[in-house]
Amino acid sequence: MKKFIETISNIWKIEELRRRILVTLGLLLVYRFGAQVVLPGIDTTQLAELTSNTEQGILGLLNAFTGGAFANASVFALGIMPYISASIVVQLMSIAIPYLQKLDKEGESGRKTKNQITRWLTIGICIVQAPAYLYGLEALGVPNSAFILGKGLDFIIPAVIILVTGCVFAMWLGEKITDKGIGNGISLLIMIGIIATMPQSFVQEFIARTTNNTGGLMFILIELIVWFLVILASVLLVMAVRQIPVQYARRSASGGYEKNIMGSRQYIPLKLNASGVMPIIFAQAIMFAPSLIGRTFNNTAVGQWMEVNFADIFGLWYNILFGILIIIFTYFYTAITVPTNKMADDLKRSGGFIPGIRPGKETGDYLDKIMSLITFPGSIFLAALAVLPAVVVKLMDVQAGWALFYGGTSLLIMVGVAIDTVQQVNSYLLNRHYDGLMKTGKNRKVA
Repeated sequence: MKKFIETISNIWKIEELRRRILVTLGLLLVYRFGAQVVLPGIDTTQLAELTSNTEQGILGLLNAFTGGAFANASVFALGIMPYISASIVVQLMSIAIPYLQKLDKEGESGRKTKNQITRWLTIGICIVQAPAYLYGLEALGVPNSAFILGKGLDFIIPAVIILVTGCVFAMWLGEKITDKGIGNGISLLIMIGIIATMPQSFVQEFIARTTNNTGGLMFILIELIVWFLVILASVLLVMAVRQIPVQYARRSASGGYEKNIMGSRQYIPLKLNASGVMPIIFAQAIMFAPSLIGRTFNNTAVGQWMEVNFADIFGLWYNILFGILIIIFTYFYTAITVPTNKMADDLKRSGGFIPGIRPGKETGDYLDKIMSLITFPGSIFLAALAVLPAVVVKLMDVQAGWALFYGGTSLLIMVGVAIDTVQQVNSYLLNRHYDGLMKTGKNRKVA
């Protein structure tokens, strides 16, 4: 505890880091405040049914990503997810569109142009999603009497503008956090939204255990132990890498190259889970389709079976298909985001080589083979974490809201963002000759 307090004191001593942390906390507070501001023209006293209908299932997950703004009919009801969708679309389009491939090679200017394309695409997605959200409120339990101005164009058009503006403002907050604060701003906005729903979910689980005589405090303790073990497993998944040894040649006095035997060996770190949470997000998006198809053809036996079995996110068939899709998308996303051939070319140009492997094509094939081998256990582990909420619901009878924190996108996002933020804070501390958050030992004096 003394070491932790000393580390926090060291963080506060670094003026730039202190300023960045305060800016980050301030902008996150603005985002959380906006999530509580209800759209003009909607009676806040008649949203109880909307809240109850978005506590479980896929809508519960979506509501968690927006920090409860979806269930509040807030100005931030769309959250930051349209920006995430636009980013994924642009990333996938970069594979097939030469113009976007060219931007990737132009460095900083190309990155800025792609960011601008992503922003405009975000606005386009918002323009489609905003009316769908407004017209879908009635189906989610909001009575017509809750719309004070009715559901005519005099309400829909201003509400759409507000929802689009809210998403764009959230996107701007995320970019400002990345630029002026600490950590990845967009990821932090998602994480803070997920964390905002955690206390309520835990309180509901606590009340259910203590009042319904279903385990009491002892079972709550067991759940917390299991939860911490799952967090540990998620950290291992995020941090695990396979290190490929690399040696570099050095220029001799005669102008040629010789093997640098005396130099320290370096490594290419290949992540066990190079795709992050993207396979879960892709699979989650596709899992809307089976239940929708079932509702469309509910006059047939197959349609009724699909509607029943794929509407429950904790059901057996839903999670079997969900796990298979995650494994497939893990391989797909890893293949498009880890350019093994480019890595081999860069290594060759810098005079590096993998011992026992010829530079160039053979190195690219070797790296591709290693990535394929380590992606398999990584994809299995990711799929297991993704379906774990359904397992704890069925085996431990955990409340649905609290179960979502036992794995899946929510937990992996929280773990990944927390690790990334801690690493950035660490870099500031170590640059000023302090021990980092993840190091132990006596502090070194500033030079």
